[in-house]
Amino acid sequence: MSYAGWILLTASLVGLSCGIIGVLLILRRMAMMADAISHTVLLGIVVAYLVTRELSGVHMLIGAIAAGLLTSVLVQWFHARGVQQEASIGVVFTTLFAIGVVLIATKVGNAHLDVKHTLMGEITFIPWERIELPWIGSIPEAVFILSIVLIVVLVAVLAFYKEWKITSFDPALAASLGLPVVLMHYVFMSLVSVTTVAAFDAVGAIMVVAMLITPAAAAYLWTDRLLVMFALSGGFGVLSAVAGYYVAAWLDTSISGSMAFATGIVFMISFIASPRHGLASRWFRPRATAMPEA
Repeated sequence: MSYAGWILLTASLVGLSCGIIGVLLILRRMAMMADAISHTVLLGIVVAYLVTRELSGVHMLIGAIAAGLLTSVLVQWFHARGVQQEASIGVVFTTLFAIGVVLIATKVGNAHLDVKHTLMGEITFIPWERIELPWIGSIPEAVFILSIVLIVVLVAVLAFYKEWKITSFDPALAASLGLPVVLMHYVFMSLVSVTTVAAFDAVGAIMVVAMLITPAAAAYLWTDRLLVMFALSGGFGVLSAVAGYYVAAWLDTSISGSMAFATGIVFMISFIASPRHGLASRWFRPRATAMPEA
């Protein structure tokens, strides 16, 4: 596969996996958790480096996932004690991210780990960081990791589809039916953390947030059916990745930034043109005519 092909495949895998997970984030009204986790995983990565003094390996993944789960636990803990959820997310997100930035500045400033890389990623380097797989050959490491994450996300969503549906739309009813609502919440946060971490190094925090939230928000405007929403959101993520790449090539600018921008364009088109919940539905919806009085 060509250099551009690997970049497109990597970005498409990010768009597809984030798009699917993003639907549940939108339905659970937890969109800002995507922003929080995509930034606080920096703390886990830095701590993992300080412990092992290595910038690659499974310990980085473990550290980042632990930071994501810590974010979720702290947000839930503050919310359960009377703090508004938005405020809880804001406090935890900014505090943990700031700790990560301070540690980078004071401890690992010369370790090729910086805040700019955290925010924007380095997707152009993806084709050069390869691993050898039996029967497949040499492929970029990010493609391998993101493919596994996508499979895990698809299996988790399809295997517990009914549970995700009822706990997302009506948690009180789910609890009354005996479903483990709290456990499902933390399983979901684990999926968000894993997906975020897998995409984090390649595309940076900004594109992760864009891919987790915007395609799902656009899909929400087109349909009220959950399965269709999953499919549309994943499709919008892939479309944004491909369109963003070619915009970046045309303008000679940041690939990740262009892909994030493309998600916004997809959302705006959906917001205007969607026949169900967009502006078009309000413009062209036939108005009920008044019945003459008898």
